Amino acid sequence: MKITKVHNVFQLAFMPRLFPVNCYLVEEENGLTLIDAALPYSTKGIFNAARKIGKPIRNIILTHAHADHVGALDELKKLLPEAQVSISFRDSRLLAGDTSLLPHEKNCPIRGGIPKNIKTQPDLLLQEGDRIGSLEVISSPGHTPGSIALLDTRNRSLIVGDAFQTRGGVAVSGTVKPLFPFPALATWDKETALESARKLINCQPNLLAAGHGKMIESPLSIMKQAINQAEVTLEQEGRR
Repeated sequence: MKITKVHNVFQLAFMPRLFPVNCYLVEEENGLTLIDAALPYSTKGIFNAARKIGKPIRNIILTHAHADHVGALDELKKLLPEAQVSISFRDSRLLAGDTSLLPHEKNCPIRGGIPKNIKTQPDLLLQEGDRIGSLEVISSPGHTPGSIALLDTRNRSLIVGDAFQTRGGVAVSGTVKPLFPFPALATWDKETALESARKLINCQPNLLAAGHGKMIESPLSIMKQAINQAEVTLEQEGRR
C-alpha cells in the first residue's frame, strides 16, 4: 500500500503499480472520513494509515457499490461498529446485490463487480447536497446509476470514485484507455457519465482524486480534455 497526502486528503493506493485501487481518508477536526473500502484484504492497511494520522475513523462513505470499492466494508464495520456507513439511496440497492433498473433509468445493463453477500446495512442513504462533515455529496451517475462524488468545501478537493480515472491517462468513465480499460468496461451508461463529468468540472476542483490512479492538483484543464475526448468518442460511436 502507498500513502500520498495532498491538503487533508490521504490516498491509500493498493497494488499501485499493477492494478491500483484507491480509497481515501479525509481528515476532519475530530476524526477521519473513509471514502470507499477498497479490497477485502485492505482492512489492515486502512487501520494502519488511520493510526499514523492519529485520529479515529468516524464515517465510511461509499462512492458506489462495486466490489473494488466495498471489499473491506464488512470487516471494517465489525471493527468500527460506531462508524456511520453511507451510500447513495440508489446504489444501496446494488450494495444489497439488486441489479434491477428503476423505471426511469436507461435500459443498459449494470456492469462491473457487483458485491455479493455484503452484510453491512448503510446507516445513512445519501442524496445530492447532503453534508457529512466538510464533504458535500454530488450526485454523479453513469459509472453506476447511483454513483456520487464528494467535494471538500474547505479546499475544493473532489473525490470522484470512478466518474474519472487517472490511471492510463485521465478519462471520463466509459472512455476506454488501452493501458487501463477496466473502469470503462464496468460503466453502466456512457452518456450519463459524460453529463456527470460536465457537472463535476463545474465544481471548480483544486484536486482530483479518483478510484484508480494518482491524485491530480489543478486538474481543470486535463478534466476538460477528458470531457472533450469523451464527447468525440460518443459522437463517433453514434455514427456507426
